[in-house]
Amino acid sequence: MAVSAQNKDLTDVELMHLYLQSQNSFYFTQLYRRYAPKVYGKCISILKDHTEAQDAVQDIFVKVMLNLSGFNEKSQFSTWVYSITFNYCMDVVRKRKKNKFLFSEDIERAPDVADEDEIPDSYFLDLSLPQLKEILDELPEGDRLVILYKYQDDISIKEIAEIINKTESATKMKIKRAKMKAAEIFQRKFGKKEY
Repeated sequence: MAVSAQNKDLTDVELMHLYLQSQNSFYFTQLYRRYAPKVYGKCISILKDHTEAQDAVQDIFVKVMLNLSGFNEKSQFSTWVYSITFNYCMDVVRKRKKNKFLFSEDIERAPDVADEDEIPDSYFLDLSLPQLKEILDELPEGDRLVILYKYQDDISIKEIAEIINKTESATKMKIKRAKMKAAEIFQRKFGKKEY
């Protein structure tokens, strides 16, 4: 079957349906090419190991392919793929760190952080890339990931909540606490910075 160049302009859902109908690997390959670099970025940021991240990408896309017919289109395709990625990587981390909490605190039991303690986004915009990398490297996996989803990937709170399987308010609190931890790391490493 000849595949036209205009198929590159198809939406994720259209590619998914074409793949499911025809079983032509071209369509799934297009989805893979769109998302593999982003999935790899998420995997490397969580797993911190290139070989493990490469293996994870392959396993994740096998899961995507096997579960494609179960995608209900209630969320964006990208959110669904990132959710599979997040869950897969968290399982790997949990296996590595048996009997330790994945996130740095239990959101449901942690006290609320007052609104006046909110750290503005501009606080982080003035950081150099080496400073930012050093801070992110010290954050626990869950905190680092929600910050990257929010500020690097520009994913909405609602979609982040779906990905990490938390409520929107718990997700907002998670981001707020992660930002506070990042600010504490900055102050410890580089000195006090007012916000």
